[in-house]
Amino acid sequence: MSQIEAADLLGITERTFRRWCHRYEEGGEAGLLDRRLGRASGKRVPVDQGEQVEALYRNRYSGFTAKHFHKHLVRDHNFNWSYTWIKAFLQSKGLLAQAKRRGAHRRKRPRRPLPGMMLHQDSSRHAWIAGLDALDLIVTMDDDTNTIYSAFLVPEEGTASTFQALLEVFGQHGLPPSLYTDRGSHYFHTPEAGGPVDRQRPTQVGRALAHLGVEHIAAYSPQARGRSERLFQTLHDRLVKELALAAISTVEAAARFICEVYIPAYNKQFSIKAEQEGSAFVAIPGVDLTEILCVQEDRQVGVSDFLCVRRFQSYPPLGG
Repeated sequence: MSQIEAADLLGITERTFRRWCHRYEEGGEAGLLDRRLGRASGKRVPVDQGEQVEALYRNRYSGFTAKHFHKHLVRDHNFNWSYTWIKAFLQSKGLLAQAKRRGAHRRKRPRRPLPGMMLHQDSSRHAWIAGLDALDLIVTMDDDTNTIYSAFLVPEEGTASTFQALLEVFGQHGLPPSLYTDRGSHYFHTPEAGGPVDRQRPTQVGRALAHLGVEHIAAYSPQARGRSERLFQTLHDRLVKELALAAISTVEAAARFICEVYIPAYNKQFSIKAEQEGSAFVAIPGVDLTEILCVQEDRQVGVSDFLCVRRFQSYPPLGG
């Protein structure tokens, strides 16, 4: 058998097989052992840097995921080693558990092709700020790019917080063709728990969206809101730690941090490129959104000897 035939049979190159032959002639079977065994890699992280990484994780970044921790190491501590090394190193020290193998999941709904074609609005109640009671985080995001357009904390989700978020997004970007939400009581009337929504009895939010020509889509399961559910999984892990790392202890400071620091950083890291160029947002010049995105009620008021019907409007507080 020629060296070419032997190399082909072993699935290696002829050059490698010739090198193996020379090593066998010089050292016998021992010459075929991998010479890297028992030797430290020239690319390994120095021991002192490994100790620094371990100390940082234990004392300052405890509980961070490997990817989140690696981002801070690169940005704040001039660390040049890879994320995969960080993950393996933390697992070897018992600081990070190995993730369980993921099972099969339902097929994801295709994204809308243009930014602004569909927005998701959702909330999550959580202890976002250490030492304070749980608050609701209201988030409005884009279905196509994952971009967060608005996020703020309120004591309790409701009609006022929904109008505040819509005023922020519609006022800055324009009107989207559709808005995707859960079936909360401020979004829809649902006669039977778990049943279909009653489109004939719009809520204040439903009335305002219909007035603006925005289609209001109701989600009938958490899986249907998969993108916003995954967003909040990230926020529960990362935003809480970032607020604690910045030593934020008040709602006012958290509001500034989320708006000025966290949202821009999140969008830079997690937003994806749109399938198509352009935007589906529709500009509405000359329209006073505060006259529409507000609570409108018809009441009977006694005036002299007769009754008249007058419409009263109340507006959500701006800025939280």
